[in-house]
Amino acid sequence: MTLEDTTGTTGSGTGPADDYLKRRALRQGSAGWLLLTGLGVGYVVSGDYSGWNIGLAEGGFGGLAVAMVLMGTMYACLVFSLAELSAILPSAGGGYGFARRALGTWGGFLTGTAILIEYILAPAAIAIFIGDYVESLGLFGLTSGWPVYLACFAVFIGIHLWGVGEALRFSLIVTAIAVAALLIFAVGAFTEFRASTLTDIPVSADAFGANSWLPYGLLGIWAAFPFGMWFFLGVEGVPLAAEEAKDPVRSMPRAMSLSMAVLILLAVVTFFAATGARGAAAIQDAGNPLVVALEGDGGPTPLSRFVNYAGLAGLVASFFSLIYAGSRQLFALSRAGYLPRFLSLTSRRKSPYLGLLIPGALGFALAAGTGDGARMLNMAVFGATISYALMALSHIVLRRREPHLERPYRTPGGVLTSSVAFVLALAALVATFLVDKDAAFVALGVYVIAVAYFAFYSRHRLVASAPEEEFAALAAAEAELDRA
Repeated sequence: MTLEDTTGTTGSGTGPADDYLKRRALRQGSAGWLLLTGLGVGYVVSGDYSGWNIGLAEGGFGGLAVAMVLMGTMYACLVFSLAELSAILPSAGGGYGFARRALGTWGGFLTGTAILIEYILAPAAIAIFIGDYVESLGLFGLTSGWPVYLACFAVFIGIHLWGVGEALRFSLIVTAIAVAALLIFAVGAFTEFRASTLTDIPVSADAFGANSWLPYGLLGIWAAFPFGMWFFLGVEGVPLAAEEAKDPVRSMPRAMSLSMAVLILLAVVTFFAATGARGAAAIQDAGNPLVVALEGDGGPTPLSRFVNYAGLAGLVASFFSLIYAGSRQLFALSRAGYLPRFLSLTSRRKSPYLGLLIPGALGFALAAGTGDGARMLNMAVFGATISYALMALSHIVLRRREPHLERPYRTPGGVLTSSVAFVLALAALVATFLVDKDAAFVALGVYVIAVAYFAFYSRHRLVASAPEEEFAALAAAEAELDRA
């Protein structure tokens, strides 16, 4: 590994490093704790509207319920761990920055690349789900297809290019609408709740441990992990806004904890209301499960039409927020030289324009080329679980190696909490191969290619003055002094 000094600072403050970072600067102080909380919920809220229900086809009601509890536990433990790390290392690198400090350059690259896979694939999946909701509304005769996907990427990337403050305020408004609509949906759906419909999926005769609650047996619980994650996938991206936040040391832990509390409530309410209103069998394959849950056999109702429109708001909120997260992770990796440096250039409005446009183009191509939201979701989860395991490991390593590091916020339960997240993340990673091994192996192949790029090229061209690299260099220098 080589940290290039071509960007080294000068005493005048106008040297190469100053110019390099000036052309790669984000707008600071744009987000307080409320906008960050909205961002955390916005990342995820689409998962309540579509995607999670596919887990019913893998594990049935009981299997998905257990998977949701276990994955909710994993995310809660991870969020508490990341809250501590984000208070220590507030930079746009997020998970990459944490792993870089704890696990070195290889750990940083492996974590950051896994996060990129998640944040490029998840918007592609959501664009497909948006198409399903648009088609069910019958707007202008549109059907789910590439014109809808293109409109999504073009419009919402355009808002991000406008500026981060405007983008986060837009996200907060759309997220608030989506959350309110979920609560209204739940009130309506619970009036039709029937416990008998929860277990109406036929029992598989050859599945070990199969019964009416676990129609696909005990293995179905494991296979449902990726879909239990869909209720929470993305909340870990809040630290990526650190360089654009007001007082990140205090606002990050608060925003992440509040986001997780809201998401747990929405997950439980949505899961029971939708499945109990219409039945697990009816909604397990639906692209718009909440609408199907409300319509029954009588066709559209005023409430189902409202939820259909609100579902678009929820999907847009997550689509919009995940584009933001992906652009910031790409920005940080590029700024530090892990990826081509030109990708981190920012516009006059301090937006990483190539970091928005290039992942957006890839996401659109994947959505238009496959039209398979479930497959995109599984590939996104593949990347996510790798990053979760490495971020949890980073927390464990820093607690062990740097116990005296100043920690404005401390994870409840300490290393035990992050260890639970680590084990469950590895279990969820294996589950992606149970659900769709072809998709998981494709994602693995992309990951291997990225690793080869780093091994043979970019690890020799890292930028010493990037914030995450400076954090790590400072830690190494302090360790040398302690040993002297």
